[in-house]
Order: sequence, then structure tokens, then C-alpha cells
Amino acid sequence: METNRKAKRWFTPFLKQTFVTATIGLNIIGHGCAIGYPAVLLPQIAMPDSEIKLGPEETTWVASILGITQLFGSIISPPIMSRYGRKIAHYAVLLPVIVGWLSNVLATGFEALLIGRILKGVSIGMLAPLRSVLIGEYTSPKNRGAFLTTVSLTQSFGIFFVHLIGSFLSWQQTALVCVFFSFLSLIMTMYSPESPSWLAAKGRYDECRVVFKWLRGNDEDEELEEMIEARILFEKEMINHKVGKRTNRVKDAIETVQKKEFYKPITLMMHAYVMVNFSGGTTMSTYATMILILIMGPDANVNFWMIFLDSQRLISNTFAVFVINKFRRRTMMFTIGALSVFSQFAIAAYVYFKNQGIFTYDAIWLPALLINLQFFTLATGQRVVVGPRNRTSRLGNGPSGTMRYGVAASSTRRAGVWLCTVRETGTAPSQLGFLLDVVRNGASGGQ
Repeated sequence: METNRKAKRWFTPFLKQTFVTATIGLNIIGHGCAIGYPAVLLPQIAMPDSEIKLGPEETTWVASILGITQLFGSIISPPIMSRYGRKIAHYAVLLPVIVGWLSNVLATGFEALLIGRILKGVSIGMLAPLRSVLIGEYTSPKNRGAFLTTVSLTQSFGIFFVHLIGSFLSWQQTALVCVFFSFLSLIMTMYSPESPSWLAAKGRYDECRVVFKWLRGNDEDEELEEMIEARILFEKEMINHKVGKRTNRVKDAIETVQKKEFYKPITLMMHAYVMVNFSGGTTMSTYATMILILIMGPDANVNFWMIFLDSQRLISNTFAVFVINKFRRRTMMFTIGALSVFSQFAIAAYVYFKNQGIFTYDAIWLPALLINLQFFTLATGQRVVVGPRNRTSRLGNGPSGTMRYGVAASSTRRAGVWLCTVRETGTAPSQLGFLLDVVRNGASGGQ
């Protein structure tokens, strides 16, 4: 009896919230590994002694299919969340990514590699609308902001981790190691409770109270009762609305799109996310070794620099978490955006003049400085865009009417972003392959 009381005192509400957040974080780490995996897979498959041979078109499919399938995954997830609950939805997210990793481990040809990438892409897309909802509904308001920052940090760590172990292990062994993040998340999900918000939405108020107190303790009872009362009032309003008149969904959708509460935030966020995507984050995660050879030269230790840049991105992302609250978001956006544009133009000019023989200075510190600047702007800029204070995130946390705009805006934004991702990763292999041939021929000619 005394032991149970001590255990209850030790396992505080904060630790319980940390546990459920870690469950989601481990899954995001696995997804980060999936995003960075092509930087390990493609160079090893391109080796002369590789058992699997991929042509340019097959390479493009393996790299870019993640963006296409993410879009379908984001459509699948919300109905499961609403009807069957957040916990079941998280199970649905975990199963495809585990099977996808195992498919890559056992792959002996292009088809198995592609199937594995498709399943991982679906899983990443399914988690995108779920992860912030889970953290928001499980955690206390005072801890919520800190827990939400783990989303981008864990994804960055996943990219770093897969590049690190991929420098020492084969692509099959790397996939086998990466699957354990998702498998551990699956086990932890079994011991996680259902979301109290979803239980309240389904009228299961007694269960809601039990789970809420388990997660939050006894200090937030006022929020609990307000949530239940608001849900009861919402249900009554919905019943009266249905009885009073029949709604035209097409007309409602058109009216929603025309409202400034919808199109202003989505326009701003689409521009911001497109900036982040075209700043090189997606292509560097996928084609890190090829890009580093192109920028630093064929003699550079690309595995070292890939890991170094991933570490720098992780540190910069953490640094931005603290800095972002000190400055206005608009100021941060324009400052980081200007630095990003400068670094992109500087890298492009350096590579062009170097390949043309106009610029003959050959010290590695200069391209290393430029690519580090680009990674710094990418990491800090991503934190500005996906931080917990962005406008589309706030839309989803308001009353039911405002939430409708948030869900629609968020879905539309994701569709646009993933189309950009497909555009980047789909065209990069042929472009980078051509440029790499130029660099290598130039290097051999110089010798």
C-alpha cells in the first residue's frame, strides 16, 4: 500500500505527459529517419558491387514517392481520429512505417524498395495532422508549448541519426536499426490512454474525467468541467441546427474559402512553407552526399560533413526554440529569409564560377562556411514557421467554427507543401547527376 503511494507520488502528471509525448516523439524520429534514408540508400546502391541496380527513373521514384504518398496519408488520418479515437489512429500510423522498414530490410529489387517508401510516406502523412493534436490534448497548457517544440527537434534528430549510422552500416542494417524507433513507439502506445478530448466528444464523460485526472492531476479540474460543458452545449447547438434547417455543404465550403479567416493565414503559411522547402531542407535530407560532393568537391569527406551539418541543424533548431520568443515573428522571418536568399545565391555563384574555372581558390573553409550558413537559416527558419504560435495552428485551437477553418487551411497547406516536395525530390536526381559528372570530369581533367 505504501509502495503504491510512493509510486503515485513519483509518477507525477508531468512525467505522464512526458511519457505520452515521448511515444509520439519516437514515431517522429522514425519518420525523420525515413526522410533522410535516401542519402544512405542511393549512394550505396549506386556502388558497382551493389546487388540492386537502379536506373535514373527508378532512383527518382524511390526518392520522390514519399511526398506523393504523404498527401494520401493526410487524407486517411482525420476520419480515423474522429471516429475511432486518437490511440487507434496512432496504431494506424505505426503499422505502415514498421512494415515499410521491414520491406526495405528484406528488399532484393526495386519493387520492394518502392513499396517500403510508399508505406513510410503514408505513415508520415497520417501523423502530420495527428501529432500536434495528440500533444495538445494530452498535455497541460503550461507545458504544451515546450512539448510541441519537440516535433521539429525529433524529426531533425531522426535525419541526423540515420545519416550517422548510415555512414558505418549498410542500407539494410540501417533500416533494421531505424525500425526500432517505431516499434518502441508501438509498445508505448499500448500503455498510453485515449485522449480525454475525444472521450468527451463521444459523450464518455466518466472515462474522460478518469483519463484527464490521470494525465493532469487534480489541479486542472476547472478546465476539465469547462471542456465537458462546452461539448454538451456544442452538441445541443448541432441538434438545433439540424432540426432548424438543412445545410448545403457546397455552399458552406465556398463561403468558408471566401472568408479572410481562411485565406489570409493559409496564404501567409503557404509562402512560409514554400520558402522552407525551397531553401534546401528536403533535397539536403534526401541527396546530402551528392550535393556535398557538388559544393565541396569530390575529395571532400562527405560523410563527415553530412553528420556535422545534421548536428548543426539540430543545435540551431534548439537554439531557435529559445530565440523565437525574444523577437517578433515577422522580424525573424525577414531576417532569416534574407540570410537564406544570400546563402543560396552565394552557393550557386561559388559552384558556377568554380566549375567554369573563373574562381580558382580551393580552400574547403569557404564552401563549408556557405553550406553551414544555409543550414543555420534552414533550421531557424523552420522553427519560425512550424512553431506552436503560428496562425494556422492557433486556428485549430479555438471554438468549433474557427476550428473548421484551421482544419481546412491546414489540409490545403499540407497539399501545397507536399507538391513542392515532390517537385524538388523528383527533379533533383537528373539535375544533380549531370552536375556531378561535370565536377568529376573537371577533377579528373585537372589531374
